[in-house]
Order: sequence, then structure tokens, then C-alpha cells
Amino acid sequence: MAHRNRRIVVALTGASGSIYGIRLMERLAAESNVETHLVVTAAGMLTVRQETDLSAADVERLATVVYRPRDVGAAIASGSFVTDGMAVVPCSIKTLSAIANSYDADLVVRAADVTLKEGRPLILAVRETPLHPGHIQLMQQAAAAGAVIAPPVPAFYNRPQSLDDLVDHFVDRVLVRLGFEGHGQQWSGVRNEGATELRPVSGTGP
Repeated sequence: MAHRNRRIVVALTGASGSIYGIRLMERLAAESNVETHLVVTAAGMLTVRQETDLSAADVERLATVVYRPRDVGAAIASGSFVTDGMAVVPCSIKTLSAIANSYDADLVVRAADVTLKEGRPLILAVRETPLHPGHIQLMQQAAAAGAVIAPPVPAFYNRPQSLDDLVDHFVDRVLVRLGFEGHGQQWSGVRNEGATELRPVSGTGP
């Protein structure tokens, strides 16, 4: 049997933080033997235009295949189309609610539901704060169904020097959860009166 490329589905929805999804697409585009299957909702594209200088064409150019949200007959809507996981980055509360309740009204939610039912990794970068009890309940429901709830919370133990450092650190963690080893830095514990040491993961640095 011929070896197929790894397939990753990425969705950008209408929450702030579109740079996380764009950076994830950039990083996946740099990987060898990876197909990216992209869906951007209408609200997601509005957010891209609000938060960046990129056009729809700029974002879509990063993908191997692009789908429209209403294209519920697309390949990624079926479990028989084998993928290696899906990331919704960023994930709006509306999308979280639909996924948590299996309300497959568009392709993003249908693809996410398929990912869960087939036992594949589903990463939801839920972007909202503060959270009321209803939000937390939805995250619990989605997690109980098998989703990984991964809000883009910045970390500072790696001493970021820029916004790009913060974005890259989160995207590294998403990539690892999708099965891409060798990304980011590995924590090796606290040393020397509170100083920390971070070691590059094998293959990412000297």
C-alpha cells in the first residue's frame, strides 16, 4: 500500500486570536508530507481582516485544500476520509457549543464531530474570558466527548521576548498534541535559585 501524506484539518472561527490559526497553517505548510484541509467561517475571516493585514487569499494559499463552511458534502465531512486530527484555532464559543452538542450545521462542526467519532485528536483553542458557568459546562461536554480543550494561554517560563514568541509557543504545543514531535522547548526543571532551563527538543536547535 502506498504511503499517504499526513492530513490535518484546521478551522478558524470567529474569535479573537486568528494569528494562532494562521501561524499553525504556516508551520504545517513547512512540514514535509503534510496535507492541510482548511475551513474558515465567515466570522473567522472577518476576524482575520480585523486583526491582520492578510486577505482571504493569503490565508487560503497556506492550505493544500480549502473548503467553504456550507460545503457539508466535502471529504472531511466523512469518517471514511482518514485524517490525522483537527484543530479549531481559534475556537469561538458558538463553535464550541455546536461541537459539544453535535449540532452539525456547518462543515467545521461536522468535521469536528467526525474527528471525535473516529477517535482522532481534536484540539479546541477556546478563546474567551471571563468564562461563565455555561461556557465551562460546554468545555466539559466537549472534553467528555474526547476533545482537547486548549485555550491559548500565554506562558512566561520560557521568557518570551515578543508576541511572536508567545504565539509560537502555543502553536508548538498544538503541533505536539497533533503528533508532530520535535517542536518547541522541553522543560527540564527549576535550577539555581529559581532560574529555569529550557532545552530545545531534538531536531529544533543545537
